[in-house]
Amino acid sequence: MTKESKVLTTDLLYLPQLAYFTAVNGADKIQVYADAKLSRQSYVNKADVLLANKRETLIVPVHGLRKKLEIKEVKIDYHQKWLNVHLRGIKSAYGKSPFFEYFYDDLEQIYLRKPQFLIDLNLDLLTLCLEFLRWNVSLVVKESEGKGDQGNDLRGFFHPKSLMSSDMVYKPHPYMQIFGADFVPNLSIVDLLFCEGPAANEVLNLSRK
Repeated sequence: MTKESKVLTTDLLYLPQLAYFTAVNGADKIQVYADAKLSRQSYVNKADVLLANKRETLIVPVHGLRKKLEIKEVKIDYHQKWLNVHLRGIKSAYGKSPFFEYFYDDLEQIYLRKPQFLIDLNLDLLTLCLEFLRWNVSLVVKESEGKGDQGNDLRGFFHPKSLMSSDMVYKPHPYMQIFGADFVPNLSIVDLLFCEGPAANEVLNLSRK
């Protein structure tokens, strides 16, 4: 990402990893497309947290993701007990973190609203995380691809099969985590927020390439 770029087009991910935030740091506008086609293997419904000395992936179950629907069409599957699993997992991972009480309640309220569509869950969570970071950035949902200035296009950049891409924008800067002696890099932004609070921005700045 060039320093001159102020408009970024990205995928709408679930509680994105730190590399995502180092990439969009400094942007004036982040835009996502409601008609974006999805892949089962993407981070659109997956986030990594640190739980009991290991990286744990939280997955939001959805209907029809294998059919490569547009994100605006993908419905969350509440018949599976994922909601309690995610909330308990976050509490277990970060309940003793220094800034848990500052962020958790607002985060929980989004889950308890039980949005029907994945796009709404991801959008609300990303909006909240940007507010936690106090970034002055506009988050815009475009109905269809090709409308408006795409700026730098980072769609597909943060994908399990494109791990090298993260290395282009993210260099791990260790911070104090709750579990384990060894630092685990590039977890979900919630790991950094719960552990570092207001210092999260300093860590992200030091993690930029």
